[in-house]
Amino acid sequence: MKELIRTEELRNQLESTNPPILIDVRLKDDFETARIPHAINNCVFEVAFQKRLIAAVPDRTQPIIVYGAGSESYEARMAAEKLSRAGYSKVYEYRDGFATWQHAGAPVIRGEPRPAPSRISDGPRSIDVAASSVEWKGRNLLSKHYGRIGLSSGQLEFVQGQLSRGRFVIDMTSIICSDLHGTELHDVLIEHLQSDDFFDVARFPEALYVINAARRIEGATSGQTRSRNHG
Repeated sequence: MKELIRTEELRNQLESTNPPILIDVRLKDDFETARIPHAINNCVFEVAFQKRLIAAVPDRTQPIIVYGAGSESYEARMAAEKLSRAGYSKVYEYRDGFATWQHAGAPVIRGEPRPAPSRISDGPRSIDVAASSVEWKGRNLLSKHYGRIGLSSGQLEFVQGQLSRGRFVIDMTSIICSDLHGTELHDVLIEHLQSDDFFDVARFPEALYVINAARRIEGATSGQTRSRNHG
């Protein structure tokens, strides 16, 4: 079960004698800078999200509320979906997020302010392939799966401290399915994806992803997506 919850209802539940588990699914730096009282942090963008969740909340019948940066970000929606898939039966999404909570004058716990980001020197920068991966999600009419693929190499190029372009070589032999991990169906699906039905990895063991241009979106927050309508 997934339900939306609004600001006033969230305040009432947090002030009740039996409050739900409240999870801030933003980046750790954002959480430590400012957060809703009683929240625990579990960043939904990290691979260990589900493992940490099960360790922190082993009882899957316990009510859980998740929130992210704001109504235009997708962290909370992603987290609520992952919780439901993991078998948690009482999942509530505070989609309005921290921005709306703060704007409403609700209580906020503040930590140390985030330091100003250091300026990135111009030129190419190689990525850390051991700490980097591509997340994928696939679906058909009956089911859906998600997982990760590793990188063989990657490089980002900066001009005047801003990302201008990039190039990544994806190791198609490293594909895994996170939601089927540890089951017999995992290898069946991976073999199917690596066959000539899909990626034909025997012939094409690598894939290339190129960023030809990039621009900063003013006012955007971590995890926030913007769409553009083409007419």
